[in-house]
Amino acid sequence: MTRWVMVADLERCVGCQTCTAACKEENATPPGVQWRRVLDMETGEYPDVRRIFLPVGCMHCDEPPCMDVCPSTATRQRADGIVTIDYDLCIGCGYCIVSCPYDARFRTDRARFAYGGRPNEAERKRFDERRLGVATKCNFCVERLDAGIAKGLSPGLDPEASPVCVNSCIASALYFGDIDDPQSGVWVLLSQKNHFRLHEELGTGPRLYYLWGSP
Repeated sequence: MTRWVMVADLERCVGCQTCTAACKEENATPPGVQWRRVLDMETGEYPDVRRIFLPVGCMHCDEPPCMDVCPSTATRQRADGIVTIDYDLCIGCGYCIVSCPYDARFRTDRARFAYGGRPNEAERKRFDERRLGVATKCNFCVERLDAGIAKGLSPGLDPEASPVCVNSCIASALYFGDIDDPQSGVWVLLSQKNHFRLHEELGTGPRLYYLWGSP
């Protein structure tokens, strides 16, 4: 069974935010809405201090709390684990936004563009009125995945079938693939390196893994 996951190597991420910009370009999200973002944090105590750049977004949880609270069944989980939102069913109540422990969901009530009232070319091509007044979030570029798979391509290997944030990473810090496939890159990475997930104690089963150091 296929289970898509994303892996971020924190020892490679340089905090450039290219993944954030690529996501905004691909999805034409309005100002203030970042489905993919990179947190800039400091750890340790002076003088032993270091910076950590942490890519975050929707975790596509095994047990998504956003789905449990949705009164209209707009939030759903596919067989491959990707959590989606049906904009035609979403009533914009915001329950899922409040319940998400990763602050990964957004709602925009009116059309807003990067340069004021006039959309740029990318926004013009990708503007979707259905995304107004409803919950939105990262969907692992599910349209690219499905279209690529239909062509016989492999997500995580073929850029055309992979999330744009993974394709754009200048440090090769982001990986995508099937965690149930022992031949996949993500399976190999997670079997060889130390890793963790955010708020695992909540039992959500997030599917964004972070590599940190060697075993």
